[in-house]
Amino acid sequence: MDFVSSISQKTVLIVYAHQSPGSFNAAVRDGAVQELQEQGCRVVVSDLYAMKFRANATRDDVIGELKNPELFQYGEETMSAWMEGRLSDDIAAEQRKVEEAELIIFQFPLYWFSVPAIMKGWMDRVLTQGFAFSLEKMYNNGIFKDKKAMLSFSTGAMQTMFRPDGINGDINVTLWPLQNGTLHFCGFQVLAPQIFWCPAHCPPVVRTAMLEGWRARLKGLLAEKPLTFAPCELFDLSFQGGFLLHPEVRQEREALPYGITTGHHLGKPLPPDNQLTAPPAEGKSAKSASDD
Repeated sequence: MDFVSSISQKTVLIVYAHQSPGSFNAAVRDGAVQELQEQGCRVVVSDLYAMKFRANATRDDVIGELKNPELFQYGEETMSAWMEGRLSDDIAAEQRKVEEAELIIFQFPLYWFSVPAIMKGWMDRVLTQGFAFSLEKMYNNGIFKDKKAMLSFSTGAMQTMFRPDGINGDINVTLWPLQNGTLHFCGFQVLAPQIFWCPAHCPPVVRTAMLEGWRARLKGLLAEKPLTFAPCELFDLSFQGGFLLHPEVRQEREALPYGITTGHHLGKPLPPDNQLTAPPAEGKSAKSASDD
């Protein structure tokens, strides 16, 4: 590889959580690695189960003396440790991967409406205060605002079960804590999730079609428009103001049929598929954009 191509090479980190190398999630991961490498990307995989990545956040994550040994406060101690280069080696290694990546893909089976415990532990331990967020640097002003991230996961439920009138409720509500509260909070531009509905109960031809669809999406993934979230500028970002929506913004929304986002619904109907699709391109109607 020549110098020009090497400096323009994109790095993609896949944080992967499944116990079995023969799983559908493993096939999804392998397809992503192959397709992205064919595009010239450098792909790094953190296989959390294979790594035996420790999920629980404890005092062992801090090397050396504590700032306050009488009352261990994980967030404060790990922030100090990050600033001083005293985080445990496994956390430091994952943070280096995050720093190098332009895109992070979280690949997992949906467990109890969320990520598996080992992946939650990765988020708890790797996305430390200072490194990944602060009250001054969060959401659209966040530390990772120049990076992209996305969820790619399989479900045990049929797609209809996660509709607003389905037994599990709206998938947009399920995804809000992860996509807004974790990824977007750290500043990531969040790409639409890749959802593989109920592969364990699908015939082989359907699973094959799912994988082919994923590979087709990957060809243009890095150019996709991210999901939309309410920007910080809409809120009074002070303790006195309670980090609440500015009154004039709320007043402006009164006549609109939907809330701002899935989370900021303002007592209105949720904006359709706010956590599933990016808004239509400028100059296109929602109908024409969805037909592309």
